[in-house]
Amino acid sequence: MSTRSDQLVAWTRQRIAIAGAQGIAVGLSGGIDSAVVIRLAQLAADGQVIGVIMPCHSDPQDEADARLVADHFGLPTARIDLAPAYDRLIESLTNAVGPAPGSATTAGDTSDPRSRLPLANVKPRLRMTTLYYVANSLNYLVAGTGNRSELTIGYFTKHGDGGVDILPIGRLLKSEVQELARELDVPEPVITKAPSAGLWVGQTDEHEMGFTYADLEQYLKRGPDAVAPALAMRIERLVRASDHKRALAPAPPE
Repeated sequence: MSTRSDQLVAWTRQRIAIAGAQGIAVGLSGGIDSAVVIRLAQLAADGQVIGVIMPCHSDPQDEADARLVADHFGLPTARIDLAPAYDRLIESLTNAVGPAPGSATTAGDTSDPRSRLPLANVKPRLRMTTLYYVANSLNYLVAGTGNRSELTIGYFTKHGDGGVDILPIGRLLKSEVQELARELDVPEPVITKAPSAGLWVGQTDEHEMGFTYADLEQYLKRGPDAVAPALAMRIERLVRASDHKRALAPAPPE
């Protein structure tokens, strides 16, 4: 392995020891980020890692890819279908307070992506709750799958996929995650598939962000002058608007 992967494995092993934990739980989505994180976890704590597969009105290919990764690396998994819980919760929420203004009312609605967020953000928050149940039951840490590209602009759900104990690839740009995936022998179909948070069928990261990972990486590596002014302004707005996601909730001074 490279120095980078060795360092990440050693860091992960150290975080487990500091926490007094026994291992690591990872939400296995079928995407490249979760595949890299669970492989690093396996190298850090072999035999003490579990992949948690949590479909929720999801694209069946995502679960197939998650199982491909688990089988490829010989990892145990737990599958929890969150669709019934999601449906019941959404029904209770809409009965109690009605649909959010302008929001979609069904999981399959094809309206403006921003209008889907009140519903779509419930999914990663249910997954977070599920992951912590599994992790707490085993005295494991929850390893998040966010990378530097996504964390910088707030492309994650607060108290959802942002609710984790450690972020092993949190300092890596998307292209660096792809390089590491090949080094770690992640299956090629997982590396090359379009990145998606799985919020709704057909959703992709780049379509929702409004720009490509490559463009974002140019900005992060070389600064605002490396991209078009309008794109630089958009990225900077996203960074400012998501500051609250990367910090503890504010409290008044003493």
